[in-house]
Amino acid sequence: MSPHSLDLSTITPFIQLAIAAGLGMLLGIERLLAGKTAGPRTYALVALGACLLTIISLNVATLYPFPTSVDPVPIVSTIVSGIGFIGAGLIIFNKSQSRLSGLTTAAGIWVSAAIGITVGFHFYLLAAFATFLALFIFTIMWRLEQKLKVLFPEKENE
Repeated sequence: MSPHSLDLSTITPFIQLAIAAGLGMLLGIERLLAGKTAGPRTYALVALGACLLTIISLNVATLYPFPTSVDPVPIVSTIVSGIGFIGAGLIIFNKSQSRLSGLTTAAGIWVSAAIGITVGFHFYLLAAFATFLALFIFTIMWRLEQKLKVLFPEKENE
């Protein structure tokens, strides 16, 4: 893709960014409805940023062919590591209750980044299915987990 031409290959990254942001936003809307702090803006920005960095890494790799080729994989692995820092900031340990909170939100942010990367690599159906699965886990699995907690209450720490 030439950075100065206007054709389908130039428009495609813009469509990819919109798709990634939209899928991230869907996850964030569910989190907002569930009363969580990270909502549509956070999830959309994570998916958007991951997609953008993936698109850039792929295009830089094509601009600099062998023997000075650029490998896009390290850039993607850096996205995953960077999202880990955001996730770590979301996880809180409450000493008085001896419990973790924010773990599911952190995992959701990580999945949102993975969805953005997937869109960046043009795997649109896979990204849509991953979004569906994440929404299923956020909603249906949450309800199932609540029912299981009633059936099998936690034992007190001795």
